[in-house]
Amino acid sequence: MPGDWDKDVYQQPASRTPAVDKQTGLPNPAVIVSKLFHYTVDLPVTTFREWVERQQKKHTFNYYHQNFRRVPDLIDCQLGDYLCYYEAEMQWRRDYKVDQEIIKILQERLRACHQREGESHVQNCAKELEQFKEAAKGYQSRYGDLGAYASARKCLMKQKHRMIEEREKEKGEA
Repeated sequence: MPGDWDKDVYQQPASRTPAVDKQTGLPNPAVIVSKLFHYTVDLPVTTFREWVERQQKKHTFNYYHQNFRRVPDLIDCQLGDYLCYYEAEMQWRRDYKVDQEIIKILQERLRACHQREGESHVQNCAKELEQFKEAAKGYQSRYGDLGAYASARKCLMKQKHRMIEEREKEKGEA
């Protein structure tokens, strides 16, 4: 590789950027169109959007804290009142999901206690274990054996059959 370069082939770059020579006194049409678009379309839309965002910030809505009013149970619905049946079914499904989450939370607490206490978890986690057993027993008595197509009607029938069995057991003991 040669020590110095050929000045005829590789010329020295310009030291200053040359000034643009305007050939005409008329303004550039591209600049006119871009400014026209900016002031007629972009600026009003952006201003409106910013105003809407400011209004929405004032009235924040936490979707995860939705409160539903309690509706009557399936027992309280009149015969043939299908809207009441539907509302009771939806209420039952919400209750079912809430009960599932309660069981999950109690399981997590029990697991965390087992992890935290190690070998002495039998004595130190007795309260969590008792809470979980009680909640699991209630959950199983209410929702157990309903199957994949569980509904408020099936749950109500299960409760009715359980109450009949308890009455028959009391009569048998007496």
